[in-house]
Amino acid sequence: MKVIDHIAQAKETLVSFEVLPPLKGKTINTLYDHLDPLMEFKPSWINVTYHRSETMFKKKTDGTFERVEVRKRPGTVGICAAIMNHYKVDAVPHIICGGFTKRETEDALIDLDFLGIDNVLVLRGDAAKNESAFEPEKDGNHYAIDLLRQVSNMNSGIYQDEDIKSGGKTKFCMGVAGYPEKHFEAPNLEIDLLKLKEKVDAGADYIMTQMFFDNQKFFDFVTACKNMGINVPIIPGLKPITNKKQLSVLPRIFHVDIPTDLSNAINKCKTDAECEQVGTEWLIQQSKELKSFGSPVLHYYTLGKPKVIWNVVKNVF
Repeated sequence: MKVIDHIAQAKETLVSFEVLPPLKGKTINTLYDHLDPLMEFKPSWINVTYHRSETMFKKKTDGTFERVEVRKRPGTVGICAAIMNHYKVDAVPHIICGGFTKRETEDALIDLDFLGIDNVLVLRGDAAKNESAFEPEKDGNHYAIDLLRQVSNMNSGIYQDEDIKSGGKTKFCMGVAGYPEKHFEAPNLEIDLLKLKEKVDAGADYIMTQMFFDNQKFFDFVTACKNMGINVPIIPGLKPITNKKQLSVLPRIFHVDIPTDLSNAINKCKTDAECEQVGTEWLIQQSKELKSFGSPVLHYYTLGKPKVIWNVVKNVF
């Protein structure tokens, strides 16, 4: 079922989760062990992230170095199929611009369509680790809206090969990312919202937000979107803080603010266990407030912390 259909049919706030593909060399059971406890809450869908390859230099026996492309977390398409088969729940793969040509993207979308996966979260993706700014692949999509248009074209039966006439139409429900504290590359929130409206006007069915820790910023974002004429569902993305390092790591990597009350409480903790307890309690209160606000879904980034997420959801739903 499509994400927007789940939302349209819901009588109360839904819950969904996001997972990482296992590291290469790990089995699918690694993922099942992660998800098994969370399935108690009957998530409407599970997002699966996509990771571009990384350039690495491996030393050869003659002392020189060989440049190799390594994908540390492969298997997103297969994992989505495994989740749907194992749990009988919808899976939503991320698809990204970085590291893929348009033809490679088209082939991945064909695979997803053949597997009966009809949801995608469309993202530009991050810059490669060796790049200071995002650089698209040759013959790849430059921006999320370009990728969105490619998916939309396939929904209309339009493929990369011009000689394909009346091609089979896919039926992808398309989500895009939203940033309550604006995308770090946007000069201001208004420009960021205009770009977001362009994606909605181009066919995006819903918005999934970056994590945030101050609900007021999400409420203001929803209001600003409505004032901009953006009327698709907006789903808050939520993550717990579980150690002191995250007070600096999360703002640096994800460009989000940590509220003073939360950072002060975390800094007073003496152990990671205490930090985890503070982060859990904060996320429980966040979730309850967002549920009361009428958010259609609460989407949790599990990212290695299923026990914390279990404790949060158990107290909210």
